[in-house]
Amino acid sequence: MTEFDNINPDNNDYLPKAGQTEATQPENDTLHFDGRLNLSKLTEGIAAIRQQISSVIVGQHQMTDQLIVALLSNGHVLIEGVPGVAKTVTVKLLSKALSLDFSRIQFTPDLMPSDILGTSVFNLSKSDFNFKKGPVFSNFVLIDEINRAPAKTQAALFEVMEERQITVEGESHILEAPFLVIATQNPIEQEGTYRLPEAQLDRFLFKINIKYPSLIEEIKILERENAIKSGDKLDHVNAVINREQILEFQALVKQIVIAPELLGYIAKIVNNTRENAYLYLGASPRASIAILNASKGFAAINGRDFVTPEDIKNAAIPVLRHRVTVAPEREMEGLTGEQIIRQIIDAVEIPR
Repeated sequence: MTEFDNINPDNNDYLPKAGQTEATQPENDTLHFDGRLNLSKLTEGIAAIRQQISSVIVGQHQMTDQLIVALLSNGHVLIEGVPGVAKTVTVKLLSKALSLDFSRIQFTPDLMPSDILGTSVFNLSKSDFNFKKGPVFSNFVLIDEINRAPAKTQAALFEVMEERQITVEGESHILEAPFLVIATQNPIEQEGTYRLPEAQLDRFLFKINIKYPSLIEEIKILERENAIKSGDKLDHVNAVINREQILEFQALVKQIVIAPELLGYIAKIVNNTRENAYLYLGASPRASIAILNASKGFAAINGRDFVTPEDIKNAAIPVLRHRVTVAPEREMEGLTGEQIIRQIIDAVEIPR
């Protein structure tokens, strides 16, 4: 029930009194739109990013939008797909369109934590140790094939992904905002790979699953590739958003309005993952916060300063798919976590 359900259409008390305009009515009797957010710059920026990426990548619009939402929501992303579906290329294109410091880390079985975070190096001239920063000290970090590094190296990312800082030898080093980690992994290949721990999976805002392109899209890919006679694909992408604008957009998205009823809607969806008989492990409160932040991001890319139930549905799948564990007996039946999540979303009543 909303504040308007009890309005009697035969009662004129809620209409402006004689000589009283909407602007001078009592505050409790009217809706005020003076505080509406101006999303024009954000909308223009998102359109520019989409245009830059689509100039090279055919299709994959959902992945592009989810990456933009993660950026606006200040969250990390795990991209899963078979080799050759443009995972790494899309991330590189996005980084170039954003005019941020970018670093790429190729995970391998022999990679050590110090290779990522940095290490102390002895300075002969000063007879002292200086900390040499690793590649993770960047605004935009691409970790390619994250499941190829052992648990010790993966654990090195826990602090930096959650707290945006690194502690080495008792000294904390704060990373410059914005800080975004986008990791890729191949779900098919098992040789020389390591399963990601649940604690690390939970630090990713989204898990994006990439599928093969359609026949029409694949023909367009071939036509576009054939048309490129020289140069790199990245040469066709220009920086359209700078660091200051991204921080401004992130602050703006935080101010997007969400009704109390929709907060309850998010909580019910997440709570049902913990009570569902088909799931061995449900989602934590971190998932609820992730859906809240991501739904604001989806509202923003659609030019709205308020969240709708559809925004929450769009956010719930990529937020929850890597945070739940299917019960073994249901997994043997062929059920996937995503199928169960969709059933839960369909079962929870949408607030009216």
